[in-house]
Amino acid sequence: MTILTAPPGPGDGDRILDEPLTEALSRRYLAYALSTITGRALPDVRDGLKPVHRRLLFALHEMRLNPTASARKCAKVVGEVMGNFHPHGDQAIYDALVRLAQSFSQRYPLVDGQGNFGNIDGDNAAAMRYTECRMTEAASLLLDGIDENAVDFKPTYDGQDEEPVVLPAGFPNLLANGSSGIAVGMATSIPPHNAGELIDACLLLLQRPEATTADLMERVKGPDFPTGGIIVEPQHSLLETFETGRGGVRLRARWSKEDTGRGGYVIVVTEVPYQVKKAELVEQLADLIENKKAPLLGDVRDESAEDVRLVLEPKNRNVEPEVLMESLFKLSALETRFPVNMNVLDAHGTPGVMGLKAILRAFLDHRREVLLRRARFRLEKIEARLHVLDGLLIAYLNLDEVIRIVRYEDEPKQKLIAAFDLSDIQADAILNTRLRQLARLEEMEIRREHAELAEERDGIMAMLASDAAQWKLVGAGLAAMRDVIGVGTEVGRRRTDFAEAPAIDVDAAAEAFIPREPITVILSDKGWIRAAKGRIDDPSELKFKEGDKLGFIVPAETTDKLLIFASDGRFFTLDCSKLPGARGHGEPLRLMVDIDDNVKIIDVFPHKAGRKRVLASKEGYGFIMPEDEALAFRKAGKQVLNGTALVSLEADGDQLAVVGDNGKILIYPLEELPEMPRGKGVKLQSYREGGLRDAMVFKAEAGGGWIDAGGRNRDWPEWRDWIGKRAAAGKVAPRGFPVTKRFRPK
Repeated sequence: MTILTAPPGPGDGDRILDEPLTEALSRRYLAYALSTITGRALPDVRDGLKPVHRRLLFALHEMRLNPTASARKCAKVVGEVMGNFHPHGDQAIYDALVRLAQSFSQRYPLVDGQGNFGNIDGDNAAAMRYTECRMTEAASLLLDGIDENAVDFKPTYDGQDEEPVVLPAGFPNLLANGSSGIAVGMATSIPPHNAGELIDACLLLLQRPEATTADLMERVKGPDFPTGGIIVEPQHSLLETFETGRGGVRLRARWSKEDTGRGGYVIVVTEVPYQVKKAELVEQLADLIENKKAPLLGDVRDESAEDVRLVLEPKNRNVEPEVLMESLFKLSALETRFPVNMNVLDAHGTPGVMGLKAILRAFLDHRREVLLRRARFRLEKIEARLHVLDGLLIAYLNLDEVIRIVRYEDEPKQKLIAAFDLSDIQADAILNTRLRQLARLEEMEIRREHAELAEERDGIMAMLASDAAQWKLVGAGLAAMRDVIGVGTEVGRRRTDFAEAPAIDVDAAAEAFIPREPITVILSDKGWIRAAKGRIDDPSELKFKEGDKLGFIVPAETTDKLLIFASDGRFFTLDCSKLPGARGHGEPLRLMVDIDDNVKIIDVFPHKAGRKRVLASKEGYGFIMPEDEALAFRKAGKQVLNGTALVSLEADGDQLAVVGDNGKILIYPLEELPEMPRGKGVKLQSYREGGLRDAMVFKAEAGGGWIDAGGRNRDWPEWRDWIGKRAAAGKVAPRGFPVTKRFRPK
């Protein structure tokens, strides 16, 4: 296929390339993928920023919107960024700016926003024309030294200006504020940490470069989320996460118990997990109450003002608060798992997953590079000033001659250069000095400044020649940062604590508070399920959707577990207390369990501990299964029988009767069937064609029988004539046996 590299014009035939489509697409998609990875999704390990955030901070710096300046409209800032540095949509840039200003999104906000910048409920920020912004102190620390050649610059997208490749980054912002993003084929998810702890870990690495991740974790306890909360992730799991750069962190809401008098109490949630929208959390809890999925929770109220205050009322005062909260942690976003995938770009722009030590090591290497570049920049300034001072000292020592040359010569600059062997810079400095100032120059003052600068120059040169001195200065700079954002400061105090999740059997505790009441479970032919209170004596009074009818009607109790056996051999388990009420037509069963439309329901019954059942397939194989093995609260159910399920019988007898599609019946002792938790089973009856039609379990002393089409019980006194060996063909059914070839109507 022909691929056009550009719209062809007259004489542009040489711009048409013959290229296979697969190669053209592969190359272009790879270019797009690399652009997404390096230019949008992954942060730089050195400053922890993506390009849009770096450009925002640099634009604020260029506009002189430092922490002490007056704030400017966000629309002005977004326009500067979009016009000069970031050729993307203004809304995308503003969204990035808003996130940098949200104290519940950023552990150390980099933008000081004035106006409505959204809230923890998930409400959006006001339009950019209404809000104002400037840099925070933390942002100033990231930009410190950027005007001193501390980092490389590159041309902007239009070549009209320059932008920094990376910021100097005075503190480890990557781990301090975290980052998240999705690229092509890779993603990153880094939780925020405490900057003071990170700086302490960096200082430990400077003292002991051989320190392990476990040693660093003595300083960095774990993530520190801006919304607080409690981490319940085991310490060994956090160690593995920090070691490999991959893992997860379980985070819970912070709560306390408040007594309401007379033995009553409420639970007050004061901190919600990171990135959980409070309004959606309240709605989720309310839905749990309405759908009877949180039997221990009575009510939920949002009494938040500036702070978070969610009030949870228990169903009754006998519910233990720990049990209530453990159940809600299991059911709702009061507990979340923050995924950790520390995928970043290294100093060469190569993506990769790094552990805690590797990230801190890369940051320290960057700080050393910034230190060296700033030192060389300062050294150049000192050399230039010393050169000027040398010229001024010559002018002072020859002041009268200098004044004469300046006053009377037509080309004083050339005369000064020739007379005193000066450079152009020295001559310009002398000529640019006012005569009044030149006359007042003091030799001692010049020599004092010269000596101070020379001493500073010698110190810088000694530092540049010593690795130990360089790392010492890096450590001193980090120690100074600790005074600004360390754990001892208001912004730096740890917000997220650590605890162990209590070992509580939530299910057993919840069941203990469910009132035991009789119900009737109704499952329609098309799969709509509901639970009516009490017993239903006349099923004909039940109403169904048009075209639907009764499928199963099962007496049960609210404390029961309902087992549903499907034709694909799977058992599904439902909690009877959580079934929808019978005021309407119920809910589709397929919303509660993963079951295909072509799968039929074979049996529905309440579970009874210790009971056993006979399971058989259409192919004529079966076994005895302990009913406890069928329990599985997974939505996908539990695969028990291999084959097309046909029969589910309570094993409450000692004889098994089976009948095939060919109308032949075979009876043998039930004990000939093996007891198995799952599988195919053994052969029940042989067939030349067709398969199993029905089965029946009965006691020998009571005798067998069947139910005819009119619903009458028919005895079968001569049933022993049909006894044979398991897997035999059997004998033709007796006279009067139902034409449906079933022991009981279906």
